[in-house]
Amino acid sequence: MQRYKSLFFTLLIPLTGLLPFKTSAQELDPVLKDLIQKGLNKSHSINIYNDDAEQAKIDQKLAKSVFLPKLTFNGSFTRLNDDITFDNDTQNLLTATQKLLVKEAVGLPFNAIFPENMLLTDIKNLQDKNILKSSVDVDWVLFSGFEANNAIKASKHKEASLNYLGMAEKDKVALKIIETYNNLALVYASKKVLTTSETYLNEQEHYVKKAIENGLTTPISRKKIELAQQQLASKKLEFEHNKTLLIEVLHKLTGESREQLSILTPELKYFELNSLSKTEKRNEIKALEEAKNASLFKAKMEKNHVIPKIALKGHYEFVEDDLSLLDPQWYVGVGIKWHIFDGNESRLKSKKSLLESEKYNEQLKEAEDMISLSIVKAKLTYEASLQNIKIVLKEIEIADDTYNIVNKQYKNNLASITDVLDAITDVEKAHFKLQESFFKQRNAYTELLHANGTLSNQYN
Repeated sequence: MQRYKSLFFTLLIPLTGLLPFKTSAQELDPVLKDLIQKGLNKSHSINIYNDDAEQAKIDQKLAKSVFLPKLTFNGSFTRLNDDITFDNDTQNLLTATQKLLVKEAVGLPFNAIFPENMLLTDIKNLQDKNILKSSVDVDWVLFSGFEANNAIKASKHKEASLNYLGMAEKDKVALKIIETYNNLALVYASKKVLTTSETYLNEQEHYVKKAIENGLTTPISRKKIELAQQQLASKKLEFEHNKTLLIEVLHKLTGESREQLSILTPELKYFELNSLSKTEKRNEIKALEEAKNASLFKAKMEKNHVIPKIALKGHYEFVEDDLSLLDPQWYVGVGIKWHIFDGNESRLKSKKSLLESEKYNEQLKEAEDMISLSIVKAKLTYEASLQNIKIVLKEIEIADDTYNIVNKQYKNNLASITDVLDAITDVEKAHFKLQESFFKQRNAYTELLHANGTLSNQYN
């Protein structure tokens, strides 16, 4: 009798660690928070959203650069097959005109013979055949017809939308890591039960061996023990497989080494939520709102394409010698560009962007409805998980009381040893069931935080 009494306390002491205790609903396990941060840094999908947001920033800078002056330096060398000159009649006319001017300068009458000792200037070519040019051009948009301004606003809203999508993706990654971590904790809880069962089987094996030697029981009892030991070995193998699989999942999610993950000893804790009323706007909603605004400004930008644009144009030649007689050395001008009719292209593009904003508006309404429903569902699931814990605690109480009764009956030869051992097994199962209840309650808790839009407060 004392042997089984000792066995009961051997089994009961490890199980006392499975009893519920409360922890703050505002804090996650520091180890879990560290794993979440590593997972966020490793996530490819989050990095993609970050890259897309950076591209949207660059789009803003590109739109702003429209108003910056563009400087272009040019250089070229061209050789023509011959010089470009005036025709013979024009050259004769210019030569004759030059002679008249010279006669007038020296005081000779216009019909006098031109002195042979007087030299005339050669008629310059219109363009020498060797042309070396070096110049700078300035192009400066003074007014873009509000097209660039709306492009900047559209890019800003697009960047904000992508940032919110990245935050929503962070919550999804965090949920996966939390659920996997909780699963690992549940596996470790099952190990405690297996350890307790192993102690029970070792005690029972010793008792049966002595009983057979004394002729108090049959060898069939030993076979039952051997079968139970094989079943226990199978459960141990299942535990190792589950542990290995969950560690591998955490390794893929967080990048943490398998060796470091294998030494973790997570425990399931009872989280009590202080209030179910706190809600924040979900990042998915914010992303859709920003995407809708981006589409509206994009529509305005495309519609503004028909507004006149004003720009300044400047040009300066550094090399004067090779310029033609008709080329200026420099010039500055202001021009206007007005698309009076572009084949309805701007109007159709603007209409397409407006339809896109309407699409986002419909998605926004649908998302709000789905999130409202998910909040109600998460609240009900959470409340049900709390009630389930109360039920399991009552089952533990009944299992403990049942054991006490059966144990007393056994002392008075009113029950068999099998009844006592079955009662102890029920106690073990009830405590493991409590751990499963903690697991479900923790998952319901994190799902409720996610539905309320407050999950990020837990790991940031």
